Amino acid sequence: MTTYQGACFCGSVHLEVTGQPAAMGYCHCRSCRSWSGGPVNAFTLWKPDTVKVMKGAEQLATFQKTETSQRQYCRLCGGHLMTVHPTLGLIDVFAATLPTLAFKPGVHVNYAETVLPMKDGLPKLRDFPKDFGGSGEMVPE
Repeated sequence: MTTYQGACFCGSVHLEVTGQPAAMGYCHCRSCRSWSGGPVNAFTLWKPDTVKVMKGAEQLATFQKTETSQRQYCRLCGGHLMTVHPTLGLIDVFAATLPTLAFKPGVHVNYAETVLPMKDGLPKLRDFPKDFGGSGEMVPE
């Protein structure tokens, strides 16, 4: 089985994920933009049993602004690592956290909030897919 490793900015917290992500794409919501410090957040979604903290668990801190997102970061360097989505049963390990994973996005979510329009031919959802509690409504590029 394929294994990918990643770490926070200072290297105190190490993660390991196994297998392949359930989905990869871009989130354009204001919360993800603010948290990531960029105009869009590249996500990789994993089942919780495939994500393991291998080192530095005591340095892992959580910030929870909403019920749907538990954002985790290193308390030493502030490096962002992942977001646990308990209502979805998935963990978003930020694409930049996994340097050897070939990022192959399949969708844009929360595109109604975009500040960086992207004409890449991928599906653009106004919010989230219906099975994730969204409208499932597509919007044009």
